Amino acid sequence: MNNAMLLSALEEKFNLNPASARLLIVGLGATGYSAAQFLQQTPIKFGVIDSRRNPPLINSLREQMPDVPVFSGGFDQAALEVATHLLVSPGVSLNEKAIHKAMQAGVTVMSDIDLFACATDKPIIAITGSNGKSTVTTMLGDMGNAAGVKTAIGGNLGTPALDLLAQNGNLYVLELSSFQLERTSALNAKAAAVLNISPDHLDRHDDMADYAREKQRIFRGDGAIILNADDPLVMAMAGKGRSCLTFSVLHEADFYLQRGTINYLMFGERMLMRADELRLEGTHNIANALAALALGYAVGLDIEAMCQALKKFKGLAHRMQKVAESQNVSWVNDSKATNIGACIAALEGYDRKVILIAGGDAKGADMCELAPAVKAKTKCVILMGKDAALIERALAGCVPVHSAANMKEAVRIARQQSEAGDIVLLSPACASLDQYKSYADRGNKFVEAVLEQSAC
Repeated sequence: MNNAMLLSALEEKFNLNPASARLLIVGLGATGYSAAQFLQQTPIKFGVIDSRRNPPLINSLREQMPDVPVFSGGFDQAALEVATHLLVSPGVSLNEKAIHKAMQAGVTVMSDIDLFACATDKPIIAITGSNGKSTVTTMLGDMGNAAGVKTAIGGNLGTPALDLLAQNGNLYVLELSSFQLERTSALNAKAAAVLNISPDHLDRHDDMADYAREKQRIFRGDGAIILNADDPLVMAMAGKGRSCLTFSVLHEADFYLQRGTINYLMFGERMLMRADELRLEGTHNIANALAALALGYAVGLDIEAMCQALKKFKGLAHRMQKVAESQNVSWVNDSKATNIGACIAALEGYDRKVILIAGGDAKGADMCELAPAVKAKTKCVILMGKDAALIERALAGCVPVHSAANMKEAVRIARQQSEAGDIVLLSPACASLDQYKSYADRGNKFVEAVLEQSAC
């Protein structure tokens, strides 16, 4: 799409005219920097503001775009009052006092996803949910390319959305978080899915209803909607007059798991592939595969090509990743399980009981919701991190609980408690930043500790 078409779309949807608009990018992380690079190619006047004195990309911005005004070390009220539009990065809460005040004064809030939606006329698949977003997004990237459609993936996963435009894809697949969706209004995906809803980010959302409402924003527009028939909160999002496909691992749906001597992934009456041809562990990954098939079908991807891509898909690092088999004990890294729902899904994917390593920052979630799955699926739990004591109280003695100061100690305790045939699962149900740089750093520390102790 050329600049004239982009500017026309921005004026129509956001009353953003380069002659009069003064856009301020709020937050100079990866998203804010990608937005600055994109806007630099347009006649739109913009600046950047960040509450941090030295945000991570400030030197790159000053070097590459020396004429762009930068305000750092706080949210300068004068700069916010001059702006007509705020492009707010997902890491910045809209409840931030200065941002909230600007919004009350009538400033238009938008996102990088809005810019992206106005900048391309290619089909977009949009994916959200509490769990499975990255896996389904990556599956669809492989499916699209296997079907001969040049497909680019990103958004909340890896590459910022605006950076994808340089790939000149014929299909874009975006993973979107609730934080991205709450400030996005221009997206009209050709197909969109809410994979599931479970407690997450309740430190930033008022309650579960508010969190679900933000997720539902992904269905704005007139494209096909894909719903998890096993999740009542998701099924309540069905809209009248919209093309709709469902998926389920519990009962028949448009795309579903048929259970028997051999389990099959089904589309109506059509057997697509055996479930055991997937290389991923857990029933929740079968649900992810069914969701991906439904989304791909909705945008016209060849079903056989999609199934071939699924058979080759090995999964993502830190997402139910089997990292070692030592003394007949399996060690599985699911560090990406940063909320209760992800941990429950991981536990329920196993037929035998596991030793669970969990803990970190619970992000305001009610950890009592974890107790039934822990009681049913674990032989013991090893807790670490900021909210370990909170989780132990929530589990209320339903299984033996051990405490660990760090990952090396957690792995040592797990090894002591394990017997041949056991599974040791790192699935924290919490964020990682209380002790680690990221969930990936946490997962890497787990892998290092497992390999180190396996060598002993």
